[in-house]
Parts: sequence; C-alpha cells; structure tokens
Amino acid sequence: MSENTLQPPAVILSNRLRMLSFNIQVGINTQHYRHYVTRSWQHVLPSQRRNENLDQIAHLLRGFDLVALQEVDGGSIRSGYINQTEYLARKGHFPYWYHQLNRDLGRFAQHSNGFLCRANPLQVEDHKLPGRLPGRGAIVVRLGNEDDHIIIVMMHLSLSQRSRNRQLSYIYELIAEHKHIVLMGDMNTHAEQLLEKTPLRYGHLRPVHNGEFTFPSWRPSRSIDHILVSDEIKIKEVNVLNKRLSDHLPVAVDIELPFQLAFPN
Repeated sequence: MSENTLQPPAVILSNRLRMLSFNIQVGINTQHYRHYVTRSWQHVLPSQRRNENLDQIAHLLRGFDLVALQEVDGGSIRSGYINQTEYLARKGHFPYWYHQLNRDLGRFAQHSNGFLCRANPLQVEDHKLPGRLPGRGAIVVRLGNEDDHIIIVMMHLSLSQRSRNRQLSYIYELIAEHKHIVLMGDMNTHAEQLLEKTPLRYGHLRPVHNGEFTFPSWRPSRSIDHILVSDEIKIKEVNVLNKRLSDHLPVAVDIELPFQLAFPN
C-alpha cells in the first residue's frame, strides 16, 4: 500500500526585507490642488477610475515583502463595498494581511490602515491611539521568532502636534523594550520634529531617507511620510518613489536583519 504525505510548503530564508509605506488616499489619484474639489465626490461615491488606480497600486506593491497602507477604505459605498486592504493583498499576491478599522461611518466610509506581508507574522496587534478625536490607530507586527524578531509599528498620526505627541508617547511604550524596530506611516510632520521634540527622542531611531519630500505627490514640498529604524538595522537601499497614484508619494526601504525570515517560495 502506498502512502500519500503532504509536503510542507517550500520557503526561502532571507535576512533582507523590502518595505513600503504608502498613504493611498482611498485609491483617489489626485494630481493637482484643484482635484481636491473636482474629484471630491470620489470620497463619497464609487468610481471606475479609482478601481483602475487600485490595480496600478497593486502592481507597484508586488515588488515588496511588507507594506503599510494608510487611508484605506474597508468596504463602503465610495469603494464599491470593496475592502481595499484585502483587494490589494489578493492583487499583489500577499498571503498575509490585516485590516484595521479606525473610524466607522457605516456604509458611507470605513477609514482604515492596512498591513500586507509575504512572511507569516509571529504576532499582529491592533492598537487604538489616544487623541482629542477618536479614529487613529496603529498596527503592531512581530516578524521572526521569540528569540530573534523585529517589531514593526504602522500608523497614521494626527494633524495636531499635541495629539501626535500623545500618540507617540503611547507608541514609545510599545517599542521601548525591543531592539529591532521599524516605525512607518503618514506621521504628518517632518523627521526632525519626530526625533527631537517628541517621546521618540529616547528611542534610538533614525529616518531612512534624508528628508526627501513626499507631499503633495505632484509637487512635493513636505516630508511627512516616514520609515524610522533602530540603530541595529542596516539600511541597504532607500527610495521615495515617483509614483503619482495618490496625493502622497510612497517611501521604500530595503533593510538587512541580523536574523533570517521565512518567505513562501
């Protein structure tokens, strides 16, 4: 009698991690200040143009191992009841994803963050951030194993400095005991402010890019989208990508870790 056994899925071990942070503005491709008016209806109603733009975003994401998404819709009228995190995960061929709903306006809007990954996370946590107004959150992910892991915090911070400082104080408490750290997202201020005048000044973090502007995408004049890493992480390559698929430009980094991660082959 022959015996059939299930073969474990093939994996590739690597200490390199290609990461991207992108505020996708719920899939709206804003290319000029006037579009905030002429395309404002897309924040309320579905659009075929939005769906085509999401497909272009998914194509971009395929080149990365881990993606942090901000301003994602969780499935309301304006997105055609499409959970955009799930949609981009499937289109981008990411086996692991997590959707964080932060401000629930029912069928009218589902303001969210998203996480996509090719490696199986050791842990994923959903955190609601403090602030004067509710609706901001952070996704905290651990990759690796209990002995060797990296902690990654994905966020979209408030516009007001006072609320941001409260949120960063909360985030600092989450990362304070860890060695290998990445913070990524739309932080709504420049890196010097984050690392010199907020609780992150105690975190031994550094920005991966040298202040290249990320907003607005068609004429960048502000650096508000960041990836910050701890001193122990080696940066191999960094780019602010000239991909005008939102009103923000995506930030990409290739890092090297002192341990290996398992990726599906």
